Amino acid sequence: MSELNKHQSVGTLSRLEKFGKHKKKIVNPFWRRLRWSTLVAVLGWFTWFYFTDTGSQVRLVIADSVIITQHREWAKYLIGTEALANRVKFWVDRADEYAVIPDLHHVHIVEEQKPSVTYEVISGSGWSGYLLTISDPKKIRVIVTSTDGTGEQVSHMVSRTGAIAGVNAGGFVDTNWRGNGFKPIGLVMSGGRLYYNSTSRTVPQHIVGIDRDGKMVAGKYTANELDQLGVQEAVTFAPRFIVNGVGQIPDAASGWGIAPRTAMAQREDGSILFAIIDGRQQRSIGATLYDVQELFLKHGAVIAANLDGGASTVLVYKNQIINNPCSKYGERYVPTAFLVYDNPAKVLNPNIWEGKNPKSINAVSKKNRKNYNLTNQ
Repeated sequence: MSELNKHQSVGTLSRLEKFGKHKKKIVNPFWRRLRWSTLVAVLGWFTWFYFTDTGSQVRLVIADSVIITQHREWAKYLIGTEALANRVKFWVDRADEYAVIPDLHHVHIVEEQKPSVTYEVISGSGWSGYLLTISDPKKIRVIVTSTDGTGEQVSHMVSRTGAIAGVNAGGFVDTNWRGNGFKPIGLVMSGGRLYYNSTSRTVPQHIVGIDRDGKMVAGKYTANELDQLGVQEAVTFAPRFIVNGVGQIPDAASGWGIAPRTAMAQREDGSILFAIIDGRQQRSIGATLYDVQELFLKHGAVIAANLDGGASTVLVYKNQIINNPCSKYGERYVPTAFLVYDNPAKVLNPNIWEGKNPKSINAVSKKNRKNYNLTNQ
């Protein structure tokens, strides 16, 4: 055999040997078992998640957590389009049911010249946050944004008006999900005056507020009814979930999903409680409203209601942001906040929406938003 033929034969054998080794790696029993095990595990998880009672409960909690975000439509991938519509209607109906229960609670307020304002760390399974306590409810005001066309950060409201502390309050129309925060949902009252109302004075809306005697008012009321009740400070949000000292949410599965939370409650001694719970973070994924309900009941609440949460959730105390807001854009711009003062009667709070038609109000343009950031922080 010639040297050339020998060289070609050796090369062919070498390639065959490499191919054989490569072939053995492909059919290695370990990798075959791993692939089958993974496939079985995925099929098992899929079956559990979609076709068992416990899996379906977990799926609904996840869906509820998506429904209360700006990406509500994504929940259809978990429960389907029709079920999504039904789920949203279910929660709207629950909020309305909780709202019509007669509120019979009474408070015995001990007025103080200077209110006691304190906060403490709170935590539960998978969540952490803060509980703000204000001993005198009459020291609280609803403060509104000061800039035409955009909301305002609560930290800026606190520093601008000289407040002791503040939390975000009512909901707003969040055009393009950019946190513009100028157009409130429902109505806004401050100092006993109606600042904003998106509908007729005779149409009931979900309300969270405080009357002239310092009693917390929550439920569904018309603007005319709020005047008759002597309500001084109010925003729109829902649901009211503690009435007459009784929690309305039966269990965690009925807790309106997991999210960052801001909520308000009152004890019999008149003290107002704000729960500010971080979420969508590794150290705190968020809480259900059932979690918040149980926390408030543990602290003696006789009435409680939900406020705007999610990326809006913030607690400011002595000009410092205490919690960890989850918005990727930083502290959110909101139309309203509950702020605490030594002397709330002296606070200037111009009505930024005076003379405006709610139907014609739009979110701020990017240009105006940029100018606000440069001139007001």
